Amino acid sequence: MTEDSTSDFLALLQRDGVVRSAAARLTPLAGGVSCDIHLVEDGGEKFVVKRALAKLRVKADWYADVNRNRSEWEYIRYVANFLPEAVPSVRHVSTEGNYFAMEHLGGGFKNWKQLLLFGIADAGAAARAGKLLAEIHRRSAGDVEARRVFDTTANFFQLRIEPYLLATGAKHPALNPLFKAEATRLEQVRECLVHGDFSPKNILVSGDRMVILDCEVAWYGDPAFDLAFFLNHLLLKALFHAPKEAGIPAMVLQFWAAYQAARPSAEIGLRAGRLLLMLLLARVDGKSPVEYLDAERRNFVRQFVRTNFPAEIFSPQQVAAAWFKQLKTLQT
Repeated sequence: MTEDSTSDFLALLQRDGVVRSAAARLTPLAGGVSCDIHLVEDGGEKFVVKRALAKLRVKADWYADVNRNRSEWEYIRYVANFLPEAVPSVRHVSTEGNYFAMEHLGGGFKNWKQLLLFGIADAGAAARAGKLLAEIHRRSAGDVEARRVFDTTANFFQLRIEPYLLATGAKHPALNPLFKAEATRLEQVRECLVHGDFSPKNILVSGDRMVILDCEVAWYGDPAFDLAFFLNHLLLKALFHAPKEAGIPAMVLQFWAAYQAARPSAEIGLRAGRLLLMLLLARVDGKSPVEYLDAERRNFVRQFVRTNFPAEIFSPQQVAAAWFKQLKTLQT
């Protein structure tokens, strides 16, 4: 966001009564690929405002409906009904301005992705994440109102199915029919509320509190996507640290065990295993590649997926076991 557009946004917040002080300041926050995010300092108060972008900040042409901003604050409100500590509190929403204001989580909160990149693994936190995600899926399963509010398949297609599955499959002709079939299957599932971006990047931790952010992809669909998306990030962090083990295998085990204990389903696991392989490749060759893997490690992902993509679906535990075994072959 330019200096002029920041000033315009501040003026909008003042007109809407969200900001009261003439001396209020907006400071851009890092990490906004799909949104403009600012810290607002308004007198003695601090809070965060977030506004969706029509074109995401990636090299590829990637556009999405800015109305997804509503999906994000609706997700926060929904989860706050039964897990209030797991989401930030919402201060204000503007459907016309496509923005909302929420609690600023400063102080002792740390970004979980950054902790993992620094090599700080916490299996207990992974278990809490698995339990938390299972509770959201369990509570929303069969909820007619949630299905209505989060009838956002078009948004999910723009932000996940096309850039992650279809764009990746197009670069791998031998696998493309499988990616297309999975995209079609995914669009048709309506089971529970899915975060759509459930990853360490979007989770802040402070002691035993874990707060979920960036839920603009929220969709009433297939819970297997959240499971595969999260596990994918753990496997890629393990690859980043390889051949150092870095404690991530224990995190994978604890996350999966906690989810299954709270919401057992072998069938969802089979779907998640298949998606996990696809998402691994998507974070190398899709529209949103991870920034922390070098060329050798990106090729490792491509070779692993080509070698291990199953003729028959198998579980996330089996994918992870094969992944960690293969990582031992990497040299420093």
